[in-house]
This record gives sequence, structure tokens and C-alpha cells, in this order.
Amino acid sequence: MHDGVEAWLGAVPADEKALGPEADQEAVARKILLDTLTGQARSRHELEAKLAKKRVPDDLATRLLDRFEEVGLVDDAAFARAWVQSRQSGKGLARRALAQELRRKGVPDEDAKAALEDVDPDDEVEAARHLVRRKLRTLARVDHETAVRRLTGMLARKGYNAGVCYRVVREELDAAGHDTGDLQEPPE
Repeated sequence: MHDGVEAWLGAVPADEKALGPEADQEAVARKILLDTLTGQARSRHELEAKLAKKRVPDDLATRLLDRFEEVGLVDDAAFARAWVQSRQSGKGLARRALAQELRRKGVPDEDAKAALEDVDPDDEVEAARHLVRRKLRTLARVDHETAVRRLTGMLARKGYNAGVCYRVVREELDAAGHDTGDLQEPPE
């Protein structure tokens, strides 16, 4: 960690007992936060939950989290942008699934909405195509109906709307030489 940030947050004293139980509790809570943030960025909500689980008093947790926000260690907007970019490119998730994940992580709606605006609809369709192509390799021995059901189900679970699911599945099955004459998009 950068020396300036540690100084700003306040280093954990070598002799915590000399400062009494109040300072000891704060040092422990600060360490919990720093340890939690070491592996990956977290939302403020996730950090609040972690501190509550460790029985850190609410007023102390709020004070420390406010301080961590001041120095830039907790930033829900940056967390949301990074989460969306990572999960959209890595897992191929659509905006709807990403919005649900951000909601579960306690990211404020305005931060989530701003992060989701960065998702290009064309990139979303390309991600769906990539997922279908990859899954199609494993479906060589199943009948046409089963392949369609599995492919559209996979895309739906990843948050794609029905129109995108059926369009991409039809186009990719056509490209792979399958008959898709009976595959119709559902009514919107």
C-alpha cells in the first residue's frame, strides 16, 4: 500500500493496548477493511456487510468507510465500471444480468446505470455469438430442438433478451449448416 494512504488512514499502532479498547477496535476494523480490499475491489455495501459480520459497531464502520471513500479506496462508481467490464468480457453477461449482479452487490442505482451505459450493444451481440459458437461444439450429438433449447436457455440465463437469443442462435446454426427454417423469434 502507498505510504501516503497508510499515513492518511492512520497506521495500526505497535502497542494497541496502550490506546485502550476504543482504538483497538478501530485498528481491527481498519485491518479487516484493508485485508478485504487486498484481493479485489469491493462495493461499500459488501464492506459494510463484512464489518457487520465481524461485529464492528455501525458508527465505527460508517466512519471508517467514509474515510476510505475520501482517500479513494472505496469507490462504488469505479467498482461498477470495473465489474461490468470484467463480467461482460469474461463471462459474456448481458446488461440485465450485470444490473442484477450490481444490485446484489449493493451498488447504488445511479452508479450501476452509468457503468451499464458503457456496454456497447454490438459488443453484447458479439459476446452472445461467441458463447453460442463455443457451446455449439458440445451439441454435435443432440437433435435440433434440444440444441436450440440449450443455446437460447444459456443466453437467457446470461441476461440476453429473447430477440437477441433467437436471432443469434438462428444465425449461428445457419452458419454451422443446420436447418433453421422453423426457428422463429418470439413476439415482443
